Amino acid sequence: MANQNAKGFKRLINACFFSVAGFKATWTHEEAFRQEVILFVVTTPLAIWLGQTNIEKLLLIGSIILVMLVELLNSAVEAVVDRVGLEHHELSGRAKDIGSAAVMMSLVWAAVTWGLILL
Repeated sequence: MANQNAKGFKRLINACFFSVAGFKATWTHEEAFRQEVILFVVTTPLAIWLGQTNIEKLLLIGSIILVMLVELLNSAVEAVVDRVGLEHHELSGRAKDIGSAAVMMSLVWAAVTWGLILL
């Protein structure tokens, strides 16, 4: 758990360790995140090669990073909902569905971005 008394540089160092732990947990427990990281590894060199301007390269790479960011947040929501209880509850299902919808929207955004720039 976070040290609430940490200040300044120590707080920054702690935050880095917590972030790494978050990446490890998401990698371990979320197949979708692993797939999106693989997508990022494959598409980043393509974006650098296919993007004609720095802005195009940034948009192509950034759209995939956006997918991973939304997946991280969705995974956090799912973990909290599962922590509260695994029994079916309308609000729990709604929270998970909304998180899933956010991931889908980010994927559509990435596809549109790649399609518009490459076509």
